[in-house]
Amino acid sequence: MTGHSTSTVQQFELFIDGESVPAASGETIPIIDSATEEAFAEVAAGGADDIDRAVTAAEASTTEWLGMSPPERGRVLNRAAALIRENKDSLAELLTRENGKPISQARTEIEVGARYFEYYAGATDKIQGETIPLGREYVDFTIREPLGVTGHIVPWNFPVSLFARSVAPSLAAGNAVVVKSAEQTPLTSVELGKLLDEAGVPDGTINVVPGYGADAGAALTTHAGVNAIAFTGSVPTGKEVAATAARQLKHVHIEAGGKNPNVVFPDADLDDAIEGTLISIFTRNAGQVCSAGDRLLVHEDIHEEFLDRLVDAVEDLTMGPGLEDPDVGALVSEEQYEKVRSYVEVGKQELGEPVVDGVPDDADETTGYFVGPTIFDGANNDLRIAREEIFGPVLAVIPFSTEEEALEIANDSDYGLSAGIFTNDLERAHRFARDVVAGQVYVNEWFAGGVETPFGGHRDSGFGREKGLEALDQFTTTKNVCLSIGE
Repeated sequence: MTGHSTSTVQQFELFIDGESVPAASGETIPIIDSATEEAFAEVAAGGADDIDRAVTAAEASTTEWLGMSPPERGRVLNRAAALIRENKDSLAELLTRENGKPISQARTEIEVGARYFEYYAGATDKIQGETIPLGREYVDFTIREPLGVTGHIVPWNFPVSLFARSVAPSLAAGNAVVVKSAEQTPLTSVELGKLLDEAGVPDGTINVVPGYGADAGAALTTHAGVNAIAFTGSVPTGKEVAATAARQLKHVHIEAGGKNPNVVFPDADLDDAIEGTLISIFTRNAGQVCSAGDRLLVHEDIHEEFLDRLVDAVEDLTMGPGLEDPDVGALVSEEQYEKVRSYVEVGKQELGEPVVDGVPDDADETTGYFVGPTIFDGANNDLRIAREEIFGPVLAVIPFSTEEEALEIANDSDYGLSAGIFTNDLERAHRFARDVVAGQVYVNEWFAGGVETPFGGHRDSGFGREKGLEALDQFTTTKNVCLSIGE
């Protein structure tokens, strides 16, 4: 791998209380273009002092933001959606450079981010309570109130859409927000903070503090002024965040990854199944997706045919720098690149040579963090590559013979985030959806659904739900009011 160039780098700061500010420590983090391995930007490295300043600003802003009428808050969020769309091209280029994904996928992600703010803008005046009948002598009702200051730890794989996924409903509910963006991909988060400020969010209501997890992330999780934490990231970190929040009795929801089964039956439309498989693990962000279909369960009657067709389809995919808009871009960082390559070696030790090997022979001499689609056939759930989340374009193919066996394999996992089935048997699809352990089930299309559909998991995949109206429950609390009015 080549070294890093520090020439002509752009400078980014924290965004706190309506202003761009340097970190209290004066330290910065280099941001690497994973296709070139060159530093193209630097961002201020936030720490505990910066988190404290951001939380203080957020606490001071809550009166003004909550004091706005719900329709006015909705109009502010709608303006934010419009500004995101107006800046789609510049945001997409920035996203591709900091993350590595193809530019067309970056543009789609920007649109999804705008859609979140648009969707929750329409919810601001619909966060309602209910009346509870206690008899003629009482009037009893509930009020759904904001939590105050919410903390958001945003991962690097979808830094725009996942920023919007948790920030938009929190703002819609009337909270003030502090975001700890990932150190690999903080630039778009900083820019989103500025756009929200431009849209009319009061100063201090949105604060973005890039930084390392051990510094800014830990400070955000433990800060007494933060009343809720929304976390998306790895299982070990998610468990630590949940434990820390529990010790302080904070509201918390955790989305921590998956090892998701994609089940293909002989009666499926195989063209749709091939396309869905490509999207599920290879072309969408190079498999760096918590809900990726990284376990492919194929019925033994079509196993050979399906695998041959899948290999042919994979060989037609292009790979290269994201700005050239290939099918598969670079992985986000050198650390992730080495992790994925290590799992490819694990797979070779467990199963022998893969059917498709995405690590070229000259990989060590090639610039950029590129790992192509990799397919291991004949896997089973005893193998590490079939049990552990790789977070890259590495697919474990597992044959099965019956519907019962497929469900048993699918559920034999520490995770429970997503699952998919390709079949034209409607009853089988419903049985699978009923019995599989997963927070969302895709039928005949991977990544089905949208902003409106609740998302979250079971087991090591975490708890709580984001997206849809259900996400508002994560950022509000219920107050009961009981009035005695006599006979």
